Amino acid sequence: MLSRYKIPAIILAVVAACGVGCWIFQLMFGLGVTGMSNATSWGLYITMFMFFVGLSAGGLIVASSASVFHIDKYKQVALPAVILSTVCICCAGMFVLIDLGGIQRVWRILTGANFTSPLVWDMCVITIYLVINVVYLAFMYKDGTNSRRISIVSRFALPVAILVHSVTAWIFGLEIAKEGWNSAIMAPIFVASAMDSGLGLLLVCLIGLDKAKIIEFPRALMKSLAGLFATCIAVDAFFIFCELLTMGYNGGSGAQTLSIMLTGQTAPFFWFEAVFGLVVPFCLMVFQKARERAGLVALSGVLVILGVLCKRVWLLFTSFAEFNVAGAPGVSLGTQAAQQGGVDMWALGGVYLPTAYEMAIVLGVMCLGALAFLVLVDRLVGTKVAAAA
Repeated sequence: MLSRYKIPAIILAVVAACGVGCWIFQLMFGLGVTGMSNATSWGLYITMFMFFVGLSAGGLIVASSASVFHIDKYKQVALPAVILSTVCICCAGMFVLIDLGGIQRVWRILTGANFTSPLVWDMCVITIYLVINVVYLAFMYKDGTNSRRISIVSRFALPVAILVHSVTAWIFGLEIAKEGWNSAIMAPIFVASAMDSGLGLLLVCLIGLDKAKIIEFPRALMKSLAGLFATCIAVDAFFIFCELLTMGYNGGSGAQTLSIMLTGQTAPFFWFEAVFGLVVPFCLMVFQKARERAGLVALSGVLVILGVLCKRVWLLFTSFAEFNVAGAPGVSLGTQAAQQGGVDMWALGGVYLPTAYEMAIVLGVMCLGALAFLVLVDRLVGTKVAAAA
């Protein structure tokens, strides 16, 4: 079946190989080849890590809900949903390893782990999440969706799916040094955006697989998932409004951060998400007739996915706009250009722009994930469909 997609598969493989080449170059010359510095220590890689952790939510939550809440109609798409969730969490893990820079010292995570750090909590819960996905996928492929083993795994999968997004949020929410991150509702915001972006991606993929005649995606099921999708968008918008109101009403540094978000460097990303990532798709999906049209559902899914990507950008970088250091001379930027001279290496703020290497590596990981999804769907879903026929 994959032979029908030979040309797209080859293109994905070539782009992924180019990304691997750029990653090797980064390993050779260090993170100095990226646009990151001491002033902006997290960049595109951590943005994509947050993004893909969220994207993995939709598939696993839909699949596990089928068993936990006995929603039988969800079982029809449970297998591709778990495949999508597994691929997305693997991509998220790859972005963390890429951001480490010195991959050869990754063993230090095990030998020198600081268990009071949310970063270690996240590493642990993501590992558990990945194991559950793989076990879930194996049981589902072997036993189908009605086995007792699937029912047991589902009861662990659903709370872990919520926990993995909460712990990722706590990496930021417990960071008191950065205004705009240390929010009490950061975890609910992450869970809500994970739900709508994950469901959006799942709907887009299921519609695509249905068009390709790989699976059957009944319109009644699409309508049901689209209704859940609209609810998740509304919840996401409500949490964001609560956060913005709290930041702006109390004044002080929170209002300054809000001003940067609304009118500063990250404003285009915020307004794109607010308008095209929340308002427009909700206005489409709130109507029953729109939820019955595959094109409008897919469009809404794409808009929400792009909107949540913009959310990850403004969430991360707004807090880097003002560097929290009082007094001269500031912070050493630590970039290669600063080390070679010609620019002032001391600053109270930094400017970040991803380099070509960063963008090539990110594109390579995304293409590798898309290729893995195609192969797994072909081998697992396509084989079952062919056997049933």
